[in-house]
Amino acid sequence: MTRLVAKSVPGPSVPAPVPPSPPQPWTVLDVIRWTAARFAERGIASPRLDAELIVAHVLSLPRVQLYVQFDRPLSATELPDIRALIKRRQAGESVAYLVGKKEFWGLEFAVDARVLVPRPDTETLVEEARARLEGAPAPRIADVGTGSGALAVTLAKLRPDATVFASDVSAAALEVARGNAERHGVTVTFLEGDLAAPLVAHAPFSLIVANLPYILSADLAALPPEVRVEPRLALDGGADGLDLVRRLVDAAPALLAPGGALALEIGAGQAAATVALLVAGGFLDPRTRQDLAGVDRVVSGGRP
Repeated sequence: MTRLVAKSVPGPSVPAPVPPSPPQPWTVLDVIRWTAARFAERGIASPRLDAELIVAHVLSLPRVQLYVQFDRPLSATELPDIRALIKRRQAGESVAYLVGKKEFWGLEFAVDARVLVPRPDTETLVEEARARLEGAPAPRIADVGTGSGALAVTLAKLRPDATVFASDVSAAALEVARGNAERHGVTVTFLEGDLAAPLVAHAPFSLIVANLPYILSADLAALPPEVRVEPRLALDGGADGLDLVRRLVDAAPALLAPGGALALEIGAGQAAATVALLVAGGFLDPRTRQDLAGVDRVVSGGRP
């Protein structure tokens, strides 16, 4: 009798265990997209721009260079630095303070908590200054309340033939402004003191410009967090926002040369009251100039 022997039938092959794949590294684009989404969730006004500025700062790149390095993996040392700045931005710090600089009129200005961050709206004041100075040879310009020096330095760059003075009540702000003048290779005489007082000895001027505090005191608490951390001295314009504007309108005629002009940045809704102040102060040809949003942002007038 033949004995049957069971044959072993090979079963399906079982693959050897595969080690888990390492996590994919974060790329520049991954971090920008993730950060912009987080910022948008928190109501930050310019989420994508702020994300790009933070990443560019940590990577020491011009922002435009990010677009050709979107696929670049971020290193283990770069990611923590980016995360730290993201947390600070979400806590309400201005991105300009985080990266230590802000562009104004195509120029880069150093900024920190000692000065107000230059705004695009203030470029409207530069435009009005250029118009008022057109045809004036070797003008003498004064910037009252200069802060970071953005106005004074920009006008000195635009008019190399000008003699430019700038005043501020804050010695700390003047340190920042002097550094910005050196950065851009222009000569500006910086003077410490209240409003136009330190300028008296250097008058007369062809043009006085000023971006003075114009936020109503009652509105300060409702400002966005990144604005509330800026120097209160550079924001608080009093009950109607025009306390310092009034004082400068009163002082300016004695400092202006015949035919000279005063140009002031103002807040939304303050144009009519500011024009009335100029007319009462004897200024001629009062003008308003709108910013890109269509807001009357600058009021100016000439001395007879």
